Amino acid sequence: MNEKYFFNKFYNLSNIISSILFLISIIFLVFKGLNYGVDFKGGTLIELRTDNVNYQTEDIRKAFSKLNLNDLSVKKFGKDNDYVIKFERSDLNKPDFIKNLKINLDKHLQDYNFRRVENVGPKVSAELLQDGITAIAIALAAMLIYIWFRFEWQFSIGAIIAIFHDVIITLGIFSALSLEINLSIVAAVLTIVGYSMNDTVVIFDRVRENLKKYADIKIFDLTNISINETLSRTLITSVTTLLALLSIFFFGGEILKGFSLAMILGVILGTYSSIFIANPVLVYYKVSQKTLVKEED
Repeated sequence: MNEKYFFNKFYNLSNIISSILFLISIIFLVFKGLNYGVDFKGGTLIELRTDNVNYQTEDIRKAFSKLNLNDLSVKKFGKDNDYVIKFERSDLNKPDFIKNLKINLDKHLQDYNFRRVENVGPKVSAELLQDGITAIAIALAAMLIYIWFRFEWQFSIGAIIAIFHDVIITLGIFSALSLEINLSIVAAVLTIVGYSMNDTVVIFDRVRENLKKYADIKIFDLTNISINETLSRTLITSVTTLLALLSIFFFGGEILKGFSLAMILGVILGTYSSIFIANPVLVYYKVSQKTLVKEED
């Protein structure tokens, strides 16, 4: 047996901390909501490049704000003279909108060009939002079915609680910081679901093996043994994934920051929850070798 670190001593503390974070996240999601991007709200995205490198983000924002655009957002993108401008508009089908926009913008900016223009209508954005929510719901349901057949029901509950913990807290952080939610964030959330489940299943597999090997050891200590035995695999996977994600976050440009941040949060929370959320559920239900025998019968 390999029991170098005593993770089980922190089960109660971790549950208290996680419950507080989960509750705070729910409060933010209910009362503040999420900051949906153009993908989900509808509107226009413009990628703008200026030849005058002396322009600052505030100069670009002031120029566009004079055009009476709703929910205007201006951010640097890539190089110092590249910007992404997003805003809502109700007249997406109005002809020559971009042409008229340029004419009015010429009064406040010089030496610039539109490198990319994207429009998303309200009907399309509503469908994208619905499809995103449906995709997350289906992923969670599929994971529940998989874990239910793969393990006993006590393990299933632990895994699902861990997944909900990771997803809700990640979305809560995005809500608290008013970070934009777009299609790439939905993709990140779906990846978080898979990553969290994978981490949890690895430890659960070892717990089941040890339950059959050490019938006289209580589940409280057995989960700790199993975590220690899989710890090197868990840390190597998490650290190498984080190194890649941190590189994307710092050097991948503005467009990938939201996605990479969601993934970073997901990896950290997924590693944490597989140890401190999923395993305490097994302790709570007092899983033992008798549980496995009963389920197999």
